[in-house]
Amino acid sequence: MPLLRRSKTEDSAADQAIARASDDADRGRLSQAATQLVRRLVDLGIDGAGPLPPAAEAAESARRKRSDVEDAIDALVSSSTRSAAVGGFVTGLGGFVTLPVALPANLLGYYVIATRTVAGTAALRGYDLSSEEVRSAVLLVLADEDGGALLAKFGLAGPGGLVTRLARKQLAGPGLAVLNKAIGFQLLSRLGRSSLSRLGRGLPLAGGLLGAGLDAYSLRRTAKAARAAFPLRRGGAGEVTGGAGR
Repeated sequence: MPLLRRSKTEDSAADQAIARASDDADRGRLSQAATQLVRRLVDLGIDGAGPLPPAAEAAESARRKRSDVEDAIDALVSSSTRSAAVGGFVTGLGGFVTLPVALPANLLGYYVIATRTVAGTAALRGYDLSSEEVRSAVLLVLADEDGGALLAKFGLAGPGGLVTRLARKQLAGPGLAVLNKAIGFQLLSRLGRSSLSRLGRGLPLAGGLLGAGLDAYSLRRTAKAARAAFPLRRGGAGEVTGGAGR
């Protein structure tokens, strides 16, 4: 599972992210961006906005068309992968343009799709998307390897699903807020690295093919991590709840 692989570099980055997230006096642009990025991903990726329905509704729609939960997840991932490859559909939704740091709209759009995919997988596996622990777990999956380092720093590494570990740790509201903001810092760092690796998109044809391939590959990788992070809940499979009307 990607979330369990860590390196010294990732540990150091996690330490820095947690330190900045814990600093109440930090009101810099990057700190504001980390907070707002997480808020936008939750708003658009989980709760839905504009033409985007809540992730729970999208998951329920996929479930109605399939007799098996795993088939519904496969359909959800396939649809998300196609959206990730096309890209750009969320760039006109607004919200992200108000972030205090400049980030590529296509990359931000990809992370909205990824958030919806992870959240939809969680919902189909029986998790309530209105739960703060579930929302934090969704964000941790997005952070990928960086998320594994954060888990260790918060004492959350170990067996079991992410939500189970978060619930067992019983992080209070402020603790989850620090964790989410630390995830925001990690995601900003990943966005910066990704934007540098996709400079080929400046070439009309080659860049478009490169971007589509990278986004589709990354989305499939994230979807695989989501399946591992949210094991099927007994008695909750297919009972899609939460995320709407918050």
